[in-house]
Amino acid sequence: MMTPTLERLMEQIKNLSPDEMRELMEYLQRRIRAGRPRRRWAEIAGKAPYPLTGEDAQQWVSRTRQESTLTREQRLGDAQCE
Repeated sequence: MMTPTLERLMEQIKNLSPDEMRELMEYLQRRIRAGRPRRRWAEIAGKAPYPLTGEDAQQWVSRTRQESTLTREQRLGDAQCE
């Protein structure tokens, strides 16, 4: 639900030129960005437990490669039957 202030602003925006609207958007984006500080990756590095998904990275790579190979072989087999 919009507040009366927001409704008034939205009505006033309709009277702005495209350049003025662009300037307003840039202003709002700067305000939004200023309100939330950016975090550095170094601050959060190592925060997730290993293994994150319960599977070792190398096991995941090997499993997904095997699945891809099986899928590819099945598709090739189906295409040869046609």
